[in-house]
Parts: sequence; structure tokens; C-alpha cells
Amino acid sequence: MQKGQLTRTAIIEQALASAARVGFEQLSLATLAADTHMSKSGLYAHFRSKEALQEAVLERAAERFNDVVVRPAMRQPRGARRLQGLFDGYMDWLGATVTEGRCLFMALSQEYRDKPGVIRDRVVQAFKDWHSTICRVITDAVEEGDLRADVDPRQFAFEMAGIGMSFQTSFKLMARSDAEAMARRAFARLLDDARITRETAPADA
Repeated sequence: MQKGQLTRTAIIEQALASAARVGFEQLSLATLAADTHMSKSGLYAHFRSKEALQEAVLERAAERFNDVVVRPAMRQPRGARRLQGLFDGYMDWLGATVTEGRCLFMALSQEYRDKPGVIRDRVVQAFKDWHSTICRVITDAVEEGDLRADVDPRQFAFEMAGIGMSFQTSFKLMARSDAEAMARRAFARLLDDARITRETAPADA
């Protein structure tokens, strides 16, 4: 990797760490320049505008989310094990293990809720991609016979994402030490409700 690309990567990583704490609107280019030992003009040499930097940060966050959450889960066998892996990675992402309890996407979902534009569109797409991933894994689990045929993937994705949002609020804002345990119990109930049981399994011919 050439020096220019290394510098660009370092800027993005520092901006990602800062934005996860303060959001995009409060992300100061002056502070970012100081943190990366560069001038503001040096930053603009790598990014033509603040919005371009923000887009690059969102792209890096999406890549990291895939590395932490999606790809490890996809290495699990299709079905309930892959779904559990997806949730485990989600907990790692939202908790202290990876992001110190700061999720850029959730922070920006509030910051850009009523602000139309490219950044909001990118954030919305990131959430849509996440829900689509959950739906795809749910569909696979139904096809594998791990979950009931009448399970609604969109409803499951809605509730699973909701558990994550509640977890982060309880963990980061309310500082509840039992937040992860509560989130895992909630997911276990959600998954158990969707599983095939003796009562719902087809009778033997």
C-alpha cells in the first residue's frame, strides 16, 4: 500500500472513531487534522469535501460490520446456527468488544432522521442491507427445517434489530450491567418461538 493510501486509510479510521462518539455534524475537521497530525488543507488533499469524507467513513463502517458480524456468521452451517452466529456478531458489534458500545449507524440514524441527502440515504441503505441479511438467513433456516414455514422473515428481522437497539441503549446510556444477558434472553425467546416443535412439525406419513 502506497503512502498516500496509508494516509487516507488512517484519516478514515480516525474519523470513524470520532464520528462514533460525536456524530457527523460535530465531527471537527480541525480536531481530525490534529489527531492525524495533518493540516486541514492536507485532509482536503485526500477528500474533496467533508461529505466525501463522511461517505468514506460510512463505507469503512459497513466493511467492518461485514467483517465482524456477517462474514463469520456465513461461515456457519445454514439454519439456526448461522442465525445464532449472526446475533452473536451483532452483540459483539454493539457491545464493548468491538466498538466500545458505539455504533455509528445507530448514532447517525438519529442525527440524520430528518435530514434528507446523500448521507441519510447511505445510512438508510445500511439498515436495509442489515434487515435483508437477516431475512435471507431466516429464509435459509426455514428451508433447512430449523424454523417454522410460517415465520415472517421481515417481522423476525424487525424484532432482532429492535433487541439490538434496546441493548445498546441499556448498555451505553443506562449503563446496565445485565444488558447483554437481557438481550440474549430476548433473542432466545424470539428464536424458540420460531422453531419447529413437535406440535407444529408435520406428522409422519
